[in-house]
Amino acid sequence: QVPLVESGGGLVQAGGSLRLSCAASGQSFSTRAMGWFRQAPGKEREFIAAFTRSADTIYSDSVKGRFTISRDNAKNTVYLQMNSLKPEDTAVYYCAARLRADPSRYSSDYAYWGQGTQVTVSS
Repeated sequence: QVPLVESGGGLVQAGGSLRLSCAASGQSFSTRAMGWFRQAPGKEREFIAAFTRSADTIYSDSVKGRFTISRDNAKNTVYLQMNSLKPEDTAVYYCAARLRADPSRYSSDYAYWGQGTQVTVSS
């Protein structure tokens, strides 16, 4: 089991920004798809963004143009830059790693998950 550890969550006002980090320890995931999901209370886990390299990045419509996924392979870390945050972005955010190189919108396609980090956006 390769642990993924998210960090960077917190409380921010609407319109503000946060950057989440997901550090993977153990084997490198530089050639495998990484994704971000979120889950708000009482709701199902929702896809946010995923990619292996910039050319194959996919985003949900709800965050497209506001959020950016990126990675630093030397640090084995994936980031989620979140700008123009809205109260409806409030959720626990999870990073996930696939065993394959093609990114996916489906949580069931991901083999490894972090513990989650809380993001709260106040109005």
